[in-house]
Amino acid sequence: MKRILRTISTLALTLLVLVGCSIEGQEKAEEASTEKAPAKQEANSDDNFTVGVSISTLNNPFFISLKDGIEAEAKEKGLEVVIVDAQNDSSTQSNQLEDLITQGVDLIIINPVDSTAVSPSVLSANEANIPVICVDRGSDEGEIVSFIASDNVEGGKMAGNYILENIGENDKIAQLEGVPGASSTRERGEGFIQAIEGKIELTASQTANFDRAEGLTVMENMIQAEPDIKAVFCQNDEMALGAAEALSGKDNDIIIVGFDGNEDAIEAVKNGSLSATVAQKPEEMGKIALETASKYLHGEEVDEKISSPLELITQ
Repeated sequence: MKRILRTISTLALTLLVLVGCSIEGQEKAEEASTEKAPAKQEANSDDNFTVGVSISTLNNPFFISLKDGIEAEAKEKGLEVVIVDAQNDSSTQSNQLEDLITQGVDLIIINPVDSTAVSPSVLSANEANIPVICVDRGSDEGEIVSFIASDNVEGGKMAGNYILENIGENDKIAQLEGVPGASSTRERGEGFIQAIEGKIELTASQTANFDRAEGLTVMENMIQAEPDIKAVFCQNDEMALGAAEALSGKDNDIIIVGFDGNEDAIEAVKNGSLSATVAQKPEEMGKIALETASKYLHGEEVDEKISSPLELITQ
């Protein structure tokens, strides 16, 4: 009998030890779970999203307005933005984008210098699971969640049609092209050619890299080689303003059409230095880009392509 009681006592003691260990293990697991929960909530907090922004150049009023729109909307949405200036150099932009990827930003907004050259950086962001939005210019390769831009082809057509309406049937015209490889260069040129093809002679078409100083130099050389040019389409306002300076004081009255609608160009249209500009709204474009980024980061669906409005401004 005593042996039976000792056996029962031993079993009871063993059971109590096992129950105690189980309770202690459960308490430790609950403590560990409690310690991890706040970190998960913090990671999903709205205030912790960081958006990297790579802009092709801040030496251009159009892209300064784009940046202003992004910053204004970021402040409104409570998102942190890290903005870098590629200074119109594809290699610089590539290095800056690599830095943003290394920093682990939550999303990258890119205004490419060159749509082909930016492709490896977009692919790198894809591999790092960092979503990408492109603004004004697209990327030839890689996955982007949204592309925000004006309809550049339609804008080129608007410029071409305006020139056709204001010159003679046998007049010669020219074109100043933007940065080679940029999607906006290709698309604006495509729309312009669609409008004029078979209707009038395009005497000359050369790049001036979206730059005012280059626009001046290229226009000077063009008009010296082809003094009978009656109109020129410049694929952005900076080149148009450079062309206007090159032609200032000359006897010939050449029609100059720009593209962007920046403040300097609109003033030039008012005083007659430029004939017209196809106006975009870069600040609004920047706001749309950041708003789209915010929606995507918060799990909302966004459109793959968002068009920004255009308007032909004339005297």
